[in-house]
Amino acid sequence: MFNLTDVMETVTMIQDENLDIRTITMGISLLDCADSDIDKSCEKVYNKIVTKAKNLVAVGEKIESKYGIPIVNKRISVTPISMLVGVSGGDPVKYAIALDRAAKEVGVNFIGGFSALVQKGFSAGDAELIGAIPRALAVTDLVCSSVNVGSTKAGINMDAVALMGRIVRETAKLTQDRNCIGAAKLVVFCNAVEDNPFMAGAFHGVGEADCVINVGVSGPGVVRSALSKLSKDAPLDEVAELIKKTAFKITRMGQLVGQEASKMLGVPFGIVDLSLAPTPAVGDSVAHILEEIGLEQCGTHGTTAALAMLNDAVKKGGVMASSSVGGLSGAFIPVSEDAGMIAAAKSGCLSIEKLEAMTAVCSVGLDMIVIPGDTPSETISAIIADEAAIGMINSKTTAVRVIPAIGITEGELDFGGLLGSGPIMPLNKKSPATMIERGGKIPAPIQSLKN
Repeated sequence: MFNLTDVMETVTMIQDENLDIRTITMGISLLDCADSDIDKSCEKVYNKIVTKAKNLVAVGEKIESKYGIPIVNKRISVTPISMLVGVSGGDPVKYAIALDRAAKEVGVNFIGGFSALVQKGFSAGDAELIGAIPRALAVTDLVCSSVNVGSTKAGINMDAVALMGRIVRETAKLTQDRNCIGAAKLVVFCNAVEDNPFMAGAFHGVGEADCVINVGVSGPGVVRSALSKLSKDAPLDEVAELIKKTAFKITRMGQLVGQEASKMLGVPFGIVDLSLAPTPAVGDSVAHILEEIGLEQCGTHGTTAALAMLNDAVKKGGVMASSSVGGLSGAFIPVSEDAGMIAAAKSGCLSIEKLEAMTAVCSVGLDMIVIPGDTPSETISAIIADEAAIGMINSKTTAVRVIPAIGITEGELDFGGLLGSGPIMPLNKKSPATMIERGGKIPAPIQSLKN
């Protein structure tokens, strides 16, 4: 039973502390849409998505109205499209257009799954899809793309890493007239998860059910508000305990929404992803949580330790609250989407090297970072390789979403909405080209042998 204190606490979280359901994401398997004729396959894809997700937005709005809980995004993830390309052949951009058309028909914010999993090598359809990513993201509005280039079990596919450096740059170039937005919808992973509800990296894994509902919950403002009431001389174990208790409350709300959506849509409930995902809004920043813990500014010495404690406490609180916690669950550090990160980057306190260290302990990786427009593709590939190595060795998900500001070397890019705006962050100018051009693979680490 809820008591009045619980109810009022939740109302305060929503009204004053930016607590929300960041997304309800419907995962849809498209394996039964494969066809040797690409046009027939695209039509099957469109029809299945529209049939399965026709009520997704309306159900989200009903839940918002019933419980007074904001549901910011309604999204769809689908089977990696490279699998369909492998059967049909043809131009993969046709699939991207079908996905975009279906997403617009059902009214969702984004659709993810224009993806390929190439950690161990390229199979039929993979290279074709990856080569089509720049054009696909240039001609669509709602499609998001991801490529997994490494894993702890497989090592790192350095041929794919080299290719993705070129693809990221070309994607930014083809959308230069829109602040290079294409690159903001493209993520390169190591150890990608199959039930991630967050964009741009969501896809519906082949081990998933035909159709599921996953929920992404956020609440950096709630955590920061709770910490602001704690004594400044409280020991760090008390800080961690408070974060854990707060994460517990947030996760319970996410499970409530997920189960309700599942029941109303007649679709199995998948997971709750409790990720502290910031927005540019005042009071909704992960960086400000770290500063509330005791840092003068995010990026200074101690930032990695504070983030490690935050990420771990969030996970512990989540698993206490639900047996269905999954996805990425932890703390996101996207620079352009976090007011505190933006301020720290602009002041010079937060560098890309420090961000890389932070990715070893947060839930994803280098996210929404604007880099100089003249950055060579080999440097982008090397950034991807570094992140993939952190993920591979530490058995965790890491990712890179960088946006080359084509035609600009300083200043900032403004993407608008939840994607925010970001200053151009300087990079090391020494070249990694010889290493990247070697290609091949970085073998899986010894800890991959666990049988």
